[in-house]
Amino acid sequence: MIATETSYYTQNIFIRIHTDSGLIGMGECSAFPMLVGETQNTCFEVAKDLARIIKGKDPLPIEERMEEFHQYIAFNSTIKSAFDIALHDLAAKATKVPLYVYLGGKKKPIQTDLTIGIAEPKKMAATAIEFVKNGVQTIKVKLGKNYKEDVERIRLIREAVGPEIKLRTDANQGWNYDEALYALQHIAPYDIQFCEQPMRHWNDQLLPQLRKLSPVKIMADESVFDHYDAIRIIDAKACDFINIKLAKSGGILEAKKIADVAQERNIPCMLGGMIESRLALTAKVHFAMSHDNIQFYDLDTCLLGHKLDPVIGGAQYKNYFLELPDGPGIDADIDSAFLKGMDKVDI
Repeated sequence: MIATETSYYTQNIFIRIHTDSGLIGMGECSAFPMLVGETQNTCFEVAKDLARIIKGKDPLPIEERMEEFHQYIAFNSTIKSAFDIALHDLAAKATKVPLYVYLGGKKKPIQTDLTIGIAEPKKMAATAIEFVKNGVQTIKVKLGKNYKEDVERIRLIREAVGPEIKLRTDANQGWNYDEALYALQHIAPYDIQFCEQPMRHWNDQLLPQLRKLSPVKIMADESVFDHYDAIRIIDAKACDFINIKLAKSGGILEAKKIADVAQERNIPCMLGGMIESRLALTAKVHFAMSHDNIQFYDLDTCLLGHKLDPVIGGAQYKNYFLELPDGPGIDADIDSAFLKGMDKVDI
């Protein structure tokens, strides 16, 4: 549960792109309607059109293929991200290297946080204790329902976990300006690493003043969909950090542009996500290993209630660190037996 939405199930789309050379690219996205404006159904319908656009064309000039998508339909970044991942998977496989190598990166330690959804404060504190017992070192706390109760949530969680555990917060646009200022000033004594998206994106003009008065660093999330947003927000001195999500940006191609413009302006980034399976998660880990300006990791989506794991290969969690396989591309696929019960279409 977040301030603006409660998710009871995932809304994911899986894509395979087949080439005449025999290579197959895998991609996935996870729709989050309240945040990005797409559903599983809209993604599925738009995917049919995007598949027809790309069919019969060279998949390796990724920027050309993505530009064709953008010229056909505006926004729809979530479903575009699935195609982007599949195209990058193909490009890396064509050069017979892992995706992070294709992107110019190298392996580095990546440790995810683990998120506590909004609940009654004492229940959240109890959850935090269980997290720490299981080896979690960084906890992300969802806030934004009631700003004064949010302060109590943080107070109880900090008292429960002690001073060594890193705490970061995410209001998911749940506060107005006055509520945000109150909450940020009152949670600051509990050593908060940062707060994501304290206000609605349409209040971006208030972010510079909030950042100036806030003792807690501000991370922009829903205020930054692409690198143009990143330039606008950073140059307005409205944030300390940026949260990049492939489903929000339209994939790796645009995510790299966001990370690049942020690095040029000395603004570190976090890599987050929606509720993807380990297939898209694996692509995200590859991307995180390719960019030094991605310094925070919110890659716990597969630990937040997925009942099944149909992914073959891919990234693996090891004590909240993420380890990649060494095969070409993203080196992950979905079990064909699992897919038999899914709605599908061949273009």
